[in-house]
Amino acid sequence: MTDITLLLQAARDGDRSAADRAYALLYDELRRLAHGRLRREGDMTSLDTTALVHESYLRLRAGPAGDFPDRHHFLSYAAHVMRSVVVDLVRARKAERRGGGALALTLSTTVIEGHAAPGTEDEVLRVHEALDALAAAEPRLAQVVEMRYFGGLSEAEIAAALGVTDRTVQRDWQKARLFLARALA
Repeated sequence: MTDITLLLQAARDGDRSAADRAYALLYDELRRLAHGRLRREGDMTSLDTTALVHESYLRLRAGPAGDFPDRHHFLSYAAHVMRSVVVDLVRARKAERRGGGALALTLSTTVIEGHAAPGTEDEVLRVHEALDALAAAEPRLAQVVEMRYFGGLSEAEIAAALGVTDRTVQRDWQKARLFLARALA
């Protein structure tokens, strides 16, 4: 077992200092996830990479200790928390004002690679709602989308976190994209 796995297990058992040490060891990876997430959002949020990582940390710290058997599972959950931070921020901004001048969101593989334009606040919320509907119908497909699209994890990292093959992740990604395309049409 790696140091991070041991720290995550200790954190699950209630050791807050172990959780803090695990977070510190994974800080650079969390910054990479946050940077990728914010790059896709463009100017929609007032957060920078550090602020998103720190806000996610506060939410992780405030919630119950999670059962993360390894770093992949922890990073998957951290990607989920980062998604919720951004969605909550967008909702708060929409409550303050309506509209916005952001570009359209596209659910294609090029988004993952950073080649597509960010979405409007309305579309971020629509994607969030469609992803919730997908999670109700096919939870693993929603996890794949969350880890790949929102977390920026590779197919191999997702496969390791979910305990499936790379090919299964590829098929799940294709199915999820079709579901979301229909839901967002």
